[in-house]
Amino acid sequence: MTMQQQLTNIILTHQQIQDKIRRIAYQIYETNVDEKELVIAGIADNGYIFAQRLCDMLTSISDLSVSLCKVIIDKESPQNTVQTSIPLSELENKSLVLTDDVLNSGTTLIYGVKHFLDVPLSRFKTAVLVNRNHKKYPVKADFKGISLSTSLHEHVKVTFSATEDIAILQ
Repeated sequence: MTMQQQLTNIILTHQQIQDKIRRIAYQIYETNVDEKELVIAGIADNGYIFAQRLCDMLTSISDLSVSLCKVIIDKESPQNTVQTSIPLSELENKSLVLTDDVLNSGTTLIYGVKHFLDVPLSRFKTAVLVNRNHKKYPVKADFKGISLSTSLHEHVKVTFSATEDIAILQ
């Protein structure tokens, strides 16, 4: 794909992504205003970067104690053991938001949700930057940057970098 083709397939520009992150952070804060501690659990790799950006924004707009958790799921075989950077026992009675960059079929997100189901959380929500509307599992994003109806053959690619974030349709 040429640079010109990529530019014509931009779904979200850097500024739009920043605006979506800000809006989602405010929605998360409003939902958790009575909570003392909040955990943002990002699915590696891009979901974790998205989680980092949300944590930074939440820290700047609220007085919530926000922790960041990395969730490692084998996307080729999601039924394999899910790993987290914070032990599940340390998440008890906290509010948790599971994040990913793109919700496509729902496979990765549903296995992520399944991993946390046995933990007694005070609240459990999900957040995605792009919701593709092609779910094969009954999972939804509570907070989403944009909903997009695409064909099954199209692919959404989110690229996070130090200077320029972008989401394109391939």
